Amino acid sequence: MRALLVAAALIAASPALAEAEFPATLAGHAILPAETLIAPPADAPADLQISGKFTEAARTDGIGTVMGRSAGRPTGISLPFRGQPVQGHSGIKRMADGSYWILTDNGFGNKRNSPDAMLFLNRYRIDFEKGTFERLQTVFLSDPDKKLPFRIVHEGTERRYLTGADLDTESFQIIGDKIWIGEEFGPYLIRADMTGKIEAIFETVVDGQVVRSPDHPAVTTPNAPGGAVEFRVRRSKGFEGMAASPDGRFLYPLLEGALYDPATRGLEQVDGREYLRILEFDVQAGRYTGRHWKYVLDANGLSIGDFNMINATTGLIIERDDNEGVPERACPAGQRAENCFHALPRIKRVWKIEMTDANAGGPVRKIGFIDLLKIRDPNNRSRVPLSGGHFQFPFFTIENVDIVDADHIIVGNDNNLPFSSSRDPNKADGNEMVLLRVSEFLRAR
Repeated sequence: MRALLVAAALIAASPALAEAEFPATLAGHAILPAETLIAPPADAPADLQISGKFTEAARTDGIGTVMGRSAGRPTGISLPFRGQPVQGHSGIKRMADGSYWILTDNGFGNKRNSPDAMLFLNRYRIDFEKGTFERLQTVFLSDPDKKLPFRIVHEGTERRYLTGADLDTESFQIIGDKIWIGEEFGPYLIRADMTGKIEAIFETVVDGQVVRSPDHPAVTTPNAPGGAVEFRVRRSKGFEGMAASPDGRFLYPLLEGALYDPATRGLEQVDGREYLRILEFDVQAGRYTGRHWKYVLDANGLSIGDFNMINATTGLIIERDDNEGVPERACPAGQRAENCFHALPRIKRVWKIEMTDANAGGPVRKIGFIDLLKIRDPNNRSRVPLSGGHFQFPFFTIENVDIVDADHIIVGNDNNLPFSSSRDPNKADGNEMVLLRVSEFLRAR
């Protein structure tokens, strides 16, 4: 009965959501090939010359001997890799000169399997006419001044380059000559200079209390069975998105998942729907202000992918499910196989939201959305086959969105190399960026 009531509620709510939908037209499409690798810096430890050695239960040193898999499907690319893959696009910022800084995440998906994955940002020139990326600059993160309060993988080296076993970098902003990074293991806010050197780290404070994930070094297992382990941020549900006020005064880190509420022994909700905290951090003061906004999910269990402001009060947030694939390669109903998609995406959206002083502490206003599974392509800009007459962005993780100008936004995927295959069941995804014309959406009030 409960399931029927939930289904009825979703059906009843669908017309309201449909009225908030705006069209999107493909204006450009660029693809960075999946197997794009770069050499580590000359002073990096020898261990970082080969990445992906720890994705299996036991260490694997043979280059290309472990097949990547997505939901059990072989993706056609094997690791370990010689060099560092540029995969893991998990945050984007358009710069005044038209180039884009893009942040990579922790490497291969978790703390245990990524000690040889370096953390870095790349600056690209994206040519949407040619569909290409030109890498202009790479900044590797490091901690030579020992600002991180825990032991890192390369503790005893001079430069102390950081890896995906140290931090899970998922979002960022560049304010002046500083890089601010939203991180998931703590979760933490981290400040670095433009060379990638860590300058400061900040614990996450919600309602006056520090909140942590199970990967925070202060969270430990009890000495005896049956003891409690206290944390409120679920694993991999830390700061997935982080916007900044246009003047650079405030950061708005956004949790990917709802916080656990000890009082209710469940996830934080408004009227039965999970919400995610948008916190406010004062850059000048170096502390959280205590204010927050609630981002209410369209359905429980969804996640956000990225967050950037349009202006002082409106922003862009990616909201998505965990599915991937295109209908043309779907498995027969009720079946699952290695050469087809068994769970197609349903919700891959970019929402325009409003957050003001007036709604601080309450839900943001969701003004409207564009559907990334129904993008128009009248000018044949797509570099992949259309699906049902539309260009689709059917990726498991879509983690990059920013405003380009008054009519356009840019959206990109995280390809989780070699663990995602969203267009072809057995071909690892590349890193794609799409330029979308969304004039009505950006003007919506």
